Amino acid sequence: MSENTQKLWGGRFTGETDPLMHLYNASLPYDWKMYKADLEGTRAYTSGLNKLGLITPEELVKIHYGLGEIKKEWDENKFVRHPNDEDIHTANERRLGEIIGRDIAGKVHTGRSRNDQVVTDMRIFCRDTVNEKLLPGLKELVNVMVKRAEKEINYLMPGYTHLQRAQPIRWSHWLSSYATYFTEDLKRLKELLERFNQSPLGAGALAGHPYGIDREYLARELGFQGVIGNSLVAVSDRDFVVELMFWGTLFMNHISRFAEDMIIYSTAEFGFIKLNDAYSTGSSLMPQKKNADSLELLRGKSGRVFGDLAGFLMSLKGVPSTYDKDMQEDKESLFDCLTTAEHSILIATGVISTLSVNSENMVNALTVDMLATDLADYLVRKGVPFRETHRISGECVAKAENLNLSGIDKLPLEQYKSIDSRFEADLFDTFNFEKSVERRDAIGGTAKSAILKQLSSLQSQI
Repeated sequence: MSENTQKLWGGRFTGETDPLMHLYNASLPYDWKMYKADLEGTRAYTSGLNKLGLITPEELVKIHYGLGEIKKEWDENKFVRHPNDEDIHTANERRLGEIIGRDIAGKVHTGRSRNDQVVTDMRIFCRDTVNEKLLPGLKELVNVMVKRAEKEINYLMPGYTHLQRAQPIRWSHWLSSYATYFTEDLKRLKELLERFNQSPLGAGALAGHPYGIDREYLARELGFQGVIGNSLVAVSDRDFVVELMFWGTLFMNHISRFAEDMIIYSTAEFGFIKLNDAYSTGSSLMPQKKNADSLELLRGKSGRVFGDLAGFLMSLKGVPSTYDKDMQEDKESLFDCLTTAEHSILIATGVISTLSVNSENMVNALTVDMLATDLADYLVRKGVPFRETHRISGECVAKAENLNLSGIDKLPLEQYKSIDSRFEADLFDTFNFEKSVERRDAIGGTAKSAILKQLSSLQSQI
């Protein structure tokens, strides 16, 4: 049998394909990942053809048996690829013919195009990846962060703006902040799943199905929540690919910021945390080095995922309706994005669950000048307008600096009174880091009660 007659599209062509063109056109090296989805789609589709009387019950039994055998071969890494298997659809149909005979296998594509077949496979693959890997992984990541925050809620540390010490916070408050980001990522992914879990199967090449197949039946069989109502859109829509890669880009942005904080906190200059050896590497030259490579890779791979999204958007932007071969560029970038996100979740979970915290270094990094806002708040409670107290507190900081004092808590009471007569001896109660964080007990604040509410809310959302 010639090369062309083995291809799903070969009947029109008599000449041989340029070998380079075959390689350029082939997608099996990466779309084999969708083998399970492709077999599931064919199982449901042939059941639909059976309902129409286009496949007999006896033929359907043989087809489903063959599909099961092919799945076993893929599962056990025993599937033998043929040089002319240009994609997963061709490979599976070719193998089905070898198992049950080409006459019966040749019926499975009746009324179906690779245009609706491939996008059906992709939607199933994406749904399974989200349900089986990304959502459980995100839940575990948030859960690990919440449990750690509950256990280490007494640890105080500096909070930063502009990478400058700003106000005291709890380590648990920092953990809760990123757990919140990742919980929003989880919720966003669930919403996206509802949108893209729609069936394109039965739309044909672009104009619909010639035999009146029950598309709602196909959707139910494959676990889709509905049917895409326009056949042109069904085969050409790749918005779900873009949205998934946008999700991946935003998630990796959060992971990158998380990693950057952790890299800083793990340096000798900070010494707040120490990574487990399982997530660190050494230097080939300097034996004393312990590098936070896991975190640096998390930070670096965010750019890779952004590139996946940007690259596919550029490929998609000029594609006319409906299906065009440009759309084959969706898979490598999408698969890379999903795999990178999945692995990043696992690495981040490993890092945060195994690191050690130096709470002494954290609290030693707190400085009294970080309580300047608390000093302003002291006067606010005496009825002084905040804008005025802000200026007064700044003058106190400047006075302490001019006197070469180690902090504003060392400024004598008479100096305070010389700046503003409303200062009393009780102002020195302000200079307490624990009391500072506990004063902020409104929703979202640093007090234990506020943090525990945050953690409880996050737990309920996952």
